[in-house]
Amino acid sequence: MRALVSVIIPTKNSEENIGTCLKSIGEQTCPNIEVIVVDGYSTDYTREIAEKFGAKIIETKAMRSRARNIGAEKAKGELILFLDSDMEMDPAVVESCVKKVGEQCDAVIIPEVSVGEGFWAKCKALEKACYVGDDLIEAARFFKRSVFESIGGYDSELEAGEDWDLNQKISKAGYQIGMINAFIKHHERRLGLRETMLKKHYYGKTLERYRRKHPKEANRQLKLIRPAFIRNWRELAKDPAHALGMLFMKICELVAGYVGSKKSNRSL
Repeated sequence: MRALVSVIIPTKNSEENIGTCLKSIGEQTCPNIEVIVVDGYSTDYTREIAEKFGAKIIETKAMRSRARNIGAEKAKGELILFLDSDMEMDPAVVESCVKKVGEQCDAVIIPEVSVGEGFWAKCKALEKACYVGDDLIEAARFFKRSVFESIGGYDSELEAGEDWDLNQKISKAGYQIGMINAFIKHHERRLGLRETMLKKHYYGKTLERYRRKHPKEANRQLKLIRPAFIRNWRELAKDPAHALGMLFMKICELVAGYVGSKKSNRSL
């Protein structure tokens, strides 16, 4: 019998996306899956939609990183996959991850593409396309449960860089990280510049903690001009309008994250 895979999804008022996410789980070619939705007391129809798809519901007021750890604590699977509610998996994702673990990998990176409507969503999609295959930016989200537990799971005090932090801990502990070819689609919907800046401002509040934990990696990951952009300059040159928009968006996000970081430091 195949090992059980526990898929853990933190949610909060996610009715717009959770159905698509759960439907993609049901369409996986690997059948031995349990779904755990860790919900932050949603006031919309998130819980009802999750129950319709047969997910186990856990309610908690914990923030995202802690919510993921809570889901892992309740999981029954030997293998664990963490998704966000706005993600949709290609049908072969879970099976590909299981096979990769069978090839002596302890954790697996799943490449992501961004999809959405409007100018800024297309800028974000162009940015994400540059990161495919880049182990500086991409991070594992599929794990052997024993490995996840051995390195202490997600840092519950991080709401930004928590996936990078986990990746660093796994790598530094000597575990093997693999990558598959099947993709996750990240649904941005109609992304706005203000929306993405507010998100980065919020994430900036815990970003300094990540910087302190991994200063060398953070200096490379948080640059405006990332190595992935230079490596993919030909693709960016083919779409100059969205490439320039992407650069402007990155500047705005960095400023917003910096302001959030400084406000957080003053409150300590």
